[in-house]
Amino acid sequence: MKPKVLNLKYKILPLSVPADFGGNITAWFEEQAKAHDLRWLLVHADDGVIWGELRDDKIHLSSKLFGPSLRAKTLQMARLFGTNSELLIWKTDYCSWQARLVIDNQGQEIEYFDENMLLWGTRLENSNDDFFLWKHGSEGLRHAPPVDSSRDLKLKVRHYIDYDKDGQAYIKYSRLVTIGADIRQEMI
Repeated sequence: MKPKVLNLKYKILPLSVPADFGGNITAWFEEQAKAHDLRWLLVHADDGVIWGELRDDKIHLSSKLFGPSLRAKTLQMARLFGTNSELLIWKTDYCSWQARLVIDNQGQEIEYFDENMLLWGTRLENSNDDFFLWKHGSEGLRHAPPVDSSRDLKLKVRHYIDYDKDGQAYIKYSRLVTIGADIRQEMI
């Protein structure tokens, strides 16, 4: 099926990362989540994937159940996201930090479409603090997102469309929107 292309306003802002970012990553993510109404955290680190969720103004991490600890030393990139915005932070080739914030319903008009992406996981192994350890395939791939049903192992991704000088459409930016059962996708 072809996704439905819609219009909305969006704005992209660069964010400065404090010099002491490595000192207390969790506190910085909590501050950003509260400031920009962000709920979920997806971290890609050298030693694995970490999921997080903001609950009662605190980031709860899947590390208690499975996976690596959240550390600046191993962090490659992280996406802190919610229904109206996403903060992306990444480590550059020079081991410095860059960050940007995409905000919907502000700024300039743009076309977009949403897509549901499936997360891997075929067998639920364990749970703790509302994170659920999913295993996939004979390779033993595992991660612990905050979803307890295999039908909820999906992410909604928003793709913002732009056009080149020849009028050809391309995806300018993509961001995470939601995870789990609340995902709805409009199709034409």
